[in-house]
Amino acid sequence: MDNSVGSKVNIEKLLSEGKTVEVPITGFSMYPLLSSKRDRVVICPVKDMKVKRGDVVLFRRSGEKLVLHRLYNRNEAGYFFAGDNEYKKEGPVAKAQLRGVMTAFVRNGRRYSVKNPAYIVYFRLWMFLLPIRPFIAKTVHGIKCLFIAGGREKTK
Repeated sequence: MDNSVGSKVNIEKLLSEGKTVEVPITGFSMYPLLSSKRDRVVICPVKDMKVKRGDVVLFRRSGEKLVLHRLYNRNEAGYFFAGDNEYKKEGPVAKAQLRGVMTAFVRNGRRYSVKNPAYIVYFRLWMFLLPIRPFIAKTVHGIKCLFIAGGREKTK
């Protein structure tokens, strides 16, 4: 995924058959929640589920790859998504492009449900912060650079 779902398994086929899948992710668009170095996602078919604001949805970009992003809003034009590590919304995406909804993620062998209260607080806060994410990202990057540069100077 981009946060693309990477795997030789035909994820779309399994989801269309009504099966739940657990797959690794690739990319950084859902960081800090999900990391391609440590996490897997559990995705249920979107068929019978009502997709709501804040859900992490697997969809196919028009003729392209599968993408896992958070639903920001929807209107008569379609669905609009943003990765947790992004600040621009993507859309409209048609309902026919939706494949599945994340119901949990797995980290270090432990499963975390999207119904977990800590997760709910995280995603609501992160969605609220969407307009200022670029500032947050720049600040965090600047701090990281200071620590990395400071660490290099000490070793010289």
